[in-house]
Amino acid sequence: MFFGSAEKPPRLSSFDLEVPNARVAQHPSEKRDQCKLMVLHTKDQTIEHTKFSKIVDYYEKGDVLVLNDTKVYPARLFAKKDKSEAKVEVFLLRELSSDLWEAMVRPARKVRIGNKLIFGKGIECDVIDNTISGGRVIRFENNTNNLYDFIEKNGHSPLPPYIKREATAKDKKDYQTVYAANRGSVAAPTAGLHLTKGLINKFDKKGIIVTKITLHIGLGTFRPIMVEDLTRHQMDSEYYEVSAETAEIINIARKKKRNICPVGTSTVRTLETVCVSGFKITAKSGWTDKFIYPPYEFKMCDKLITNFHQPQSTLMMMIAAKAKKDFALKAYEEAIKKKYNFYSYGDAMLII
Repeated sequence: MFFGSAEKPPRLSSFDLEVPNARVAQHPSEKRDQCKLMVLHTKDQTIEHTKFSKIVDYYEKGDVLVLNDTKVYPARLFAKKDKSEAKVEVFLLRELSSDLWEAMVRPARKVRIGNKLIFGKGIECDVIDNTISGGRVIRFENNTNNLYDFIEKNGHSPLPPYIKREATAKDKKDYQTVYAANRGSVAAPTAGLHLTKGLINKFDKKGIIVTKITLHIGLGTFRPIMVEDLTRHQMDSEYYEVSAETAEIINIARKKKRNICPVGTSTVRTLETVCVSGFKITAKSGWTDKFIYPPYEFKMCDKLITNFHQPQSTLMMMIAAKAKKDFALKAYEEAIKKKYNFYSYGDAMLII
């Protein structure tokens, strides 16, 4: 963590804010780019209201738009335990090896080491261990080749816990960016859900360079901060990749003093992780547990597209670091007053 001054980080409780249930979006916009857009101008602390379809107007030729191309897989599956009729929900968190997975199960108290979980169509697994977070380690049996096909056909979209409805087949498309390519997330990079192929083409025609990184988002993105002192919070590690091509594009742009413009907090975390100096990044892959909260000096984030996040979440902390805490809270309060929709399927914010 880099602190640009002796300023101390704020306490968790200072980010408390009540978001009315009516403002928590349960469904996406009918058209991705027709959601509301709040623009935060940080220099003069002013707020502008527009539509996301106008987003390109706030970028200049030579800017670099950086997307997270992770792909959400339908991680929620249902199985029967030990050839019985006992139904078990299995939420696949991440693949540990070709046949080994970390998963959350429900009801957890009824799923023990040694149990066999049968999904059907020849797909079954053994429960071989517990995890420190209350999950299970499961091993699939000789069916790795068609496991992902089975998951794609039979899995349910892993909608966030604040969406109080069952996932539908439509969510498999809606809860996915139009540029998703690298499978590995159990939560969408939601700022990117507003982008359409048409908008991306408009960026390109305006001379804005579009490039991509990958960060696979885990359930930790929804995990609440449990400590008042933010310096004591530990983020879950998430896997990322930054290609040599993307690193070169960003480094050339930085040398020319162009704007680096991430889409979403996951993209920011990745770029700030691989930053090797104030104006360069390095091509790299690995795991990051970087937690960005105020005060923070951003090195690779000039304009940020994001959503309206849960109060007291790690995502909101990054917004407070970028827009400054008091201004960010003011923007959230105005969003509630003007009936913006919040969270994954909600409206968007641009911080410039």
